[in-house]
Amino acid sequence: MQVLVAGGTGVIGRQLVPLLRSAGHDVVVLSRPGRSATAADRLGAKVVEADALDRAAVAKALRSAAPEAIVNMLTAIPAEINPRRLAKDFELTNRLRTEGTRNLLEVARDIGVRRVVAQGLAYAYEPGGSGPADEEAPLWKNPPKQFVPVLGALRDLERQTLLAEGAVLRLGHLYGPGTIYAQDGSFVQQVRAGKVPLVGGGTATFSFTHTRDAAAAVVAALNSDYSGVLNVVDDEPAPMNVWLPELADILGARKPKGAPAALARMAVGGWGVAFMTQLRGADNSRAKLQLDWTPRYPTWRTGFTAELSSTASPAAA
Repeated sequence: MQVLVAGGTGVIGRQLVPLLRSAGHDVVVLSRPGRSATAADRLGAKVVEADALDRAAVAKALRSAAPEAIVNMLTAIPAEINPRRLAKDFELTNRLRTEGTRNLLEVARDIGVRRVVAQGLAYAYEPGGSGPADEEAPLWKNPPKQFVPVLGALRDLERQTLLAEGAVLRLGHLYGPGTIYAQDGSFVQQVRAGKVPLVGGGTATFSFTHTRDAAAAVVAALNSDYSGVLNVVDDEPAPMNVWLPELADILGARKPKGAPAALARMAVGGWGVAFMTQLRGADNSRAKLQLDWTPRYPTWRTGFTAELSSTASPAAA
């Protein structure tokens, strides 16, 4: 199958392109004009250049590539995220998820693309509820102000993709090479420095996804005719007060200290506090069933150890 990957040089794309090629697919990476094309070329994929926000350029690139399937991984997420300015930092990503998706899908419809798979988010569910959220659980109804435009863009991406009878893979907190949880990632560096406290008891529940498992789920989704949303996460949702101390232990760092939510709000804002106290984990049962997919790292415990322990290989992923 001729597969076009939009966002193919990102942390998932770098895992996805080799997997697609090993599965026998012909891969074309849609790349922003400039240096990212060189990165795509290193992956062994063909490259077409276009700004995803330029509809005419997207049309020209897609007609040249003539894909049978499109994987939409378009994001522009900063290497280090400031929760107090999340809305500002995500402005470009929000546009890519709305305008960029519209440009891709309008052209895809015109040229007869028969399969679309897009990247969503599995930690935008309404807080509370009993146990991990399945795909029928409502998304956050009244999120903190900084998350409002981010969630709005995600809703629009899902709406457009489902109208195209595609699949949206709601991914958990990504870890692996190139992420904030990598050996050189910003979050790991902060944990090593003892700068990540357990805010308000660390009651937010996280569902993690290794970038390789995300990529494997994309390959499985391309081979499926499932249309809808799927939680692509590991098997063990865990509260922050469980996984953060274990991460610190793996890194040989000090155990995180506690911090009152009211005090932390001054440093990280309302979204930062909600992120560490209110998130709900996600259930992956439907993705396993519909895609015949099983995560290589069924739990963040084994994944973090493989990636971050003192004996971990740089090529662990």
